[in-house]
Amino acid sequence: MKAILFVQLLVISLAGSAAEDFAGPVRLIGNVEHAPINEMSGIVKSRRFDGVYWVHNDSGDAARIFAVNRTGKVIIPQYVQQSFYGETVQAGKEVWPGLEILLAANQDWEDIAVDDEYIYIADAGNNGNARRDMGVYILYEPNPRQILSSRILKYLPIRYPEQQEYPAKVWHYDNEGMFFWNDRLYFLSKHRKPGQIAGWEAGAVLYRLDTEHIDRVNLLERVDDNQDITLATGADVSPNGAKLAILSYTALWLFDQPRRGDKWLSGQAYKLDINLAHTKQAEAVCWDDDDTLLITNEGGEIFEVKIADIPAL
Repeated sequence: MKAILFVQLLVISLAGSAAEDFAGPVRLIGNVEHAPINEMSGIVKSRRFDGVYWVHNDSGDAARIFAVNRTGKVIIPQYVQQSFYGETVQAGKEVWPGLEILLAANQDWEDIAVDDEYIYIADAGNNGNARRDMGVYILYEPNPRQILSSRILKYLPIRYPEQQEYPAKVWHYDNEGMFFWNDRLYFLSKHRKPGQIAGWEAGAVLYRLDTEHIDRVNLLERVDDNQDITLATGADVSPNGAKLAILSYTALWLFDQPRRGDKWLSGQAYKLDINLAHTKQAEAVCWDDDDTLLITNEGGEIFEVKIADIPAL
């Protein structure tokens, strides 16, 4: 659940010219038209399966993920294609419901990450800053062309070290960006004005997950912050580990890998302003290769950005 009205108002305020006039280097390359994918909130490129991108819906959906190709066409296991259809309705068939995640629930899924073996799903959306049950689902990455469902291996409860009240007095404990780097998961905070779902404050804090307790809470470790990032909605590290991408509604940020430690938000930064009239409510970002990023919005549009077009600050 997002502040949709807020974003719509911003789009309207920019609508004096055609959206194409604001496209710049953010190029539309595809559109997810599979009906059950109706509020895309996360995307990540598989490291195990060629041409596979995992996506999921936002809060309130079933516990499921979908595999799509680069232009948004859904991938359905071949041996059940006689029973299920994708983008086009077919008589006698049911719409493909996605890959079911067993022993999980989508309270507020906001981002997805992978390593060479696992998928990580962050159930960490916290719009009202009152949740005490946030965490991460971990599962072996299934073969999307062969598997209909997959059971989680474990669920890791997480908590912010600074939050002591629910809701917090300072609403800085929402998360929509997660990435995997150097054998650790990282989380990027999204800040609101206290008591205002659609009232925003500048700044983002980077946290690291150091433990994997399944029977008690895992306290996140605060590692860095940046007061210029506003409305962070997605994050991913490049395949070669050289750059971190952070998406917001109005900008795409890059940061060079830290020379030491993991203070990703304090080094050389790059920023490309993006226009809401073109990208609308951009919610997720992933690397396609070391030179190319993909951005998606809740409407299912997929955009491509070359990092050469993102200027240094």
